[in-house]
Amino acid sequence: MSGQLAEVEARIETVHKLSAVIAAMRGIAVSRVQDAHRHLDAIRMYAATIGDAIGHAMSFPVTARLAGDRPPGGEIIVVFCAEQGFAGAFSEKVLTVARNAAGDVAGPVHMLMVGDRGLLAAQERRVALDWTASMIAHPDRTAHLAGRIAQEIFERLATGGVTGVSLVHASPGGAEGYEVGVKRLVPFDYSRFPPPKSNVQPLLTLNPDDLLARLVDEYLFAEISEAVMLSFAAENEARMRAMIAAHDNVTRSLEDLVGESRRLRQDAITDEIMELATGSLTQL
Repeated sequence: MSGQLAEVEARIETVHKLSAVIAAMRGIAVSRVQDAHRHLDAIRMYAATIGDAIGHAMSFPVTARLAGDRPPGGEIIVVFCAEQGFAGAFSEKVLTVARNAAGDVAGPVHMLMVGDRGLLAAQERRVALDWTASMIAHPDRTAHLAGRIAQEIFERLATGGVTGVSLVHASPGGAEGYEVGVKRLVPFDYSRFPPPKSNVQPLLTLNPDDLLARLVDEYLFAEISEAVMLSFAAENEARMRAMIAAHDNVTRSLEDLVGESRRLRQDAITDEIMELATGSLTQL
């Protein structure tokens, strides 16, 4: 009996430690979600500023377009998966959407993967990848990662044969805490940017075509940055919910173990009393 009680008490101590780890992971996930939302506001403000500039640039006679007038060719699909574990089926769901998007492409598909956990999931599913990178661990690294992704995209567009670019990423929201969607980057949709309300044209120091091309590059960078941040927030939202569910399971397990230890302790006391009583009767 004493051996069983010691074992249960050891398990209780282990569960207490596990509960502390889960609470810490949940706290970190909550903090990262909050940081991501603060950074998202800045990214969207930057994108809106560039978008307004694109509207002004298009008021000039321009001919620059990004892959819009080319015949359909290959497709770049950038897939944003989880970087760390304990996020449930996050990466698997993103990969499912990515594979469905790739199935709709007539030409060759260049799959770019972000997230080390997603890389493991892709290997298990035997998904061919053309380029990989680690996901950010902190919002401050967003610009660096977005720059690497943008550079890889532009280099592949420059080589020819690629006329489409899509991003597959999760965003916070929905019943599960996140939703996975596809965002089209290229061909670039110029119709999103209304003409300026003022009839006064700004002074230019660049050729209108060069100016528009550079602004489009900046806007694509902003959209990639937003996708990075949204995926980062969604991953941590998924991890936070997973930790809440794990905490509930640990709490129930702890309650069962505490109840079991009390029963065993009571049985041990009862057995000891019975032994003392039996010994007293024997002496009599």
